[in-house]
Amino acid sequence: MAKLPENAEANRRKGALHVATTQKLRDMIVSGELAPGERLRESHYCQLFGVSRTPFREAVKGLAAEGLIELSPNKSPVVAKLSAEDLEHIYVVVAALEATAGEIACTLMTQGEFAEVVDLHSKMLEAYEHGDRSEYLAINHLIHRRVVEFARNPVLLASWEVLVPRVERARAVANLDRKRWLAAVSEHSRMLAALGARDGAKLAQMTREHFMNGLSFSQRHAREQMAQE
Repeated sequence: MAKLPENAEANRRKGALHVATTQKLRDMIVSGELAPGERLRESHYCQLFGVSRTPFREAVKGLAAEGLIELSPNKSPVVAKLSAEDLEHIYVVVAALEATAGEIACTLMTQGEFAEVVDLHSKMLEAYEHGDRSEYLAINHLIHRRVVEFARNPVLLASWEVLVPRVERARAVANLDRKRWLAAVSEHSRMLAALGARDGAKLAQMTREHFMNGLSFSQRHAREQMAQE
């Protein structure tokens, strides 16, 4: 196997560090571990992640483009705040994307792909039963992603990937409410049944309702955060 030139190997390592740092920081924000408005002090996070300033700064820039971080001149970056109005705009768009994807997926999905979602759903229920929110949210993300991928539309997928991190952060907050979390699990079970029946119209309707049902909880939390400032 040919050995990569030293500069190419160095660039590969830098790229890997950037990707890993971005993912770690994104996960901390989306899960709610980092609260809206929290300052991201460079020295602390470089030490925490074991990276130099460059990968951290590149990660911050990328997450700012995703709307998860806010940048200000001569100040530390901060975790973007959740605006109730912005949440509604984002939820409506992502709900429409996923509803469209689900409708198309019902016509293109293979039986093997459906079996994959059934397996993921079962694991998600186990995470719920154990109260493991982190694992639940990770599997939940995979289920939503796979259905979008089943639509086999790269433009739809790319649009979804840009917006979904902000929705997932709000969804994590909504699931802090035990009643909403239980309702979300029930909604997923009904959506799975519609997917299995290849009922695209019903799945699209349920998907929109699933998002809108979670929106009110996310907006309430956002308003509470604003009131505390």
